[in-house]
Amino acid sequence: MRSKLAAATMFGMTLGLIAGAQQPAKQGTLKQVTWRFDDTGMLGGHVTKILGHPRVIETPTGKAVAFNGVDDALFVNVHPLAGAETWTWEMIFRPDADGKAEQRIFHLQSIDPATGTDVPEERMLFEIRIRDGQWCLDSFATSGGQRLPLLNCEKRYPFGKWYRVTTVYDGKMLKNYVGDELQSEGEVKLVPQRAGRASVGVRINLIDYYKGAIYSTRFTRSALPVGEFLKIP
Repeated sequence: MRSKLAAATMFGMTLGLIAGAQQPAKQGTLKQVTWRFDDTGMLGGHVTKILGHPRVIETPTGKAVAFNGVDDALFVNVHPLAGAETWTWEMIFRPDADGKAEQRIFHLQSIDPATGTDVPEERMLFEIRIRDGQWCLDSFATSGGQRLPLLNCEKRYPFGKWYRVTTVYDGKMLKNYVGDELQSEGEVKLVPQRAGRASVGVRINLIDYYKGAIYSTRFTRSALPVGEFLKIP
């Protein structure tokens, strides 16, 4: 167990140093960016680092990427919402019923430009929890010494279909949604995050892998109303 933790720590540190060295001068200059999950080698025009064997699958609405919940993940050297004062983050995904009880699906992580290492309390995540054979959404954001998890497992959803989940920050309130249904909300002051990197299918430090598929994600540098959320194809 200790050797696995050491390997995960070294892997994370190596990725962080590589990301710090490869960061472009500016990140997140576009107001809205959509990433389609149709190629494990690229995400949103960024070359990926692949862990395990995530695979492209065919679905009735197009290609998606499936993760096995054990050791599959994708990493990219970009934080798409770096510098955003307000933002909307959406994801269309299909979780599997036989995944672990706690899963980290998508992680955006800031990097200290002086050291090239991750800033521990400057990140955003999409997560799920499995309760009584259904899943519930957990969104999390922290920066500037403030943090807010949004988890409401009184609202649970069945497996076997595609969902859009959304987290919105308007500069004062953080909210998350499944479809158009509000799950949780809270007041928090989040300062804009620094440039960094992202992991898909697992948390950056290789904890709590996701089992299921992802179709797309969209990053908007403003707080969108529900009527402007992504539509599931």
